[in-house]
Amino acid sequence: MALLFVGKDPESGDHGSPAVWVDQETKDLVIQGWTADDQTTGESSQDVSIPGHESVIRVPKRMVPLLREALRVAESD
Repeated sequence: MALLFVGKDPESGDHGSPAVWVDQETKDLVIQGWTADDQTTGESSQDVSIPGHESVIRVPKRMVPLLREALRVAESD
């Protein structure tokens, strides 16, 4: 696996989260975010069950440009 770092939350300073990568082989997005609170997890699980090997994360709106860039990279050949 070869991850291409796209960027991290511009307001996180020297802290490590949230961040976005693209797996250069599979073009999967890899996202580090805040662990969602119980209310968010509970509400989201009403639409889709959350198996034990998955989790709900929250990514701040200010990272939308980084997600767009990650999608652009993932869609390029």
